[in-house]
Amino acid sequence: MIDLDWIRRLIDMVDGSGIDSLEISRFGKRVRIAKSPPVTVTTAAAGAAPAPAAMVASAPPAAPALAAEAVADEPATESGLAEVNSPMVGTFYRAPAPDAPAYVETGDRVEKGQTICILEAMKLMNELEAEVSGTIREICVENAEPVEFGQVLFRIDPA
Repeated sequence: MIDLDWIRRLIDMVDGSGIDSLEISRFGKRVRIAKSPPVTVTTAAAGAAPAPAAMVASAPPAAPALAAEAVADEPATESGLAEVNSPMVGTFYRAPAPDAPAYVETGDRVEKGQTICILEAMKLMNELEAEVSGTIREICVENAEPVEFGQVLFRIDPA
């Protein structure tokens, strides 16, 4: 369940800042807050009649509205693999300690909610849990490598 007070605070922070949008992924849920409406691109097939202007027009050029959207599932790639993306900027660790075994290896079966790695940000260790049950097909990052927000860390076959 999504905490509406938390979302309201995020909206207030985005509204009062110089950023245009913010996207956060936690526990298999994704929240995106944007000041400006998303841009819709329409294409017409060759020889097709153009759409009436009223149907193509998007939001009016008035003050931008804040929008929040929550997406329940992580996107799947064309190959059907679910991607686990980094929810933050930090350092990726495959194990809880340098001398400990890795949480997961390629080919391991994982359950939703199982810890699959640690992301360190500002000296805080954050456990990242699998968002889907399945088999680890690819580990996309090397141990102790810096990662960016949204960077693909794992690909999981949910079958």
